[in-house]
Amino acid sequence: MLIYVYGGSGSGKSAYAEQRIIASGEKKRYYVATMEPFGEEGRRRIARHRALREGKGFQTIECPVCLEQLEPWERGAVLIEDLSNLLANEIWSDQGRGWDGCDGAFAETVADACKRLAGQHALVVVVGNDVYRDGDACSPEMERYISLLAECERRIVAYADEVVEVVCGIPLIQKGKQVNG
Repeated sequence: MLIYVYGGSGSGKSAYAEQRIIASGEKKRYYVATMEPFGEEGRRRIARHRALREGKGFQTIECPVCLEQLEPWERGAVLIEDLSNLLANEIWSDQGRGWDGCDGAFAETVADACKRLAGQHALVVVVGNDVYRDGDACSPEMERYISLLAECERRIVAYADEVVEVVCGIPLIQKGKQVNG
């Protein structure tokens, strides 16, 4: 099963995604961490997420770029946190593909990687950010990033069994029907 969970900053989407993994009953729990610790704020966010996961049985797998290159591991439940960091790393990180490697084919590559993982595991939950409601004008580069992020999301949502928006900690099912938790 593939679930896409999204929401704004501080919406509770990460807590909801973790709860869905735990509620699945799978003993093997994997947390695919995409964030690179750029600056003090990035390090604080990573430390906060690690503290929140502590004692929940997650094995962390660092994957800031190239999600499609993850090697298979023992079947379980997988949480990918998060899509917007993965894309930013692919574009701007020294390890990433840069703008030339991040086009429509890239969106398909990411969505296919999520679909492949869902076929290998009992549950895959992908977390994304709602960055579309700000309404402020932004640079052409940021517009391009947002457009590519939207394309990645559209493709993942097409594969997803369930899509959930989390608002103030409240899950709103947008596609499918919640089975666990």
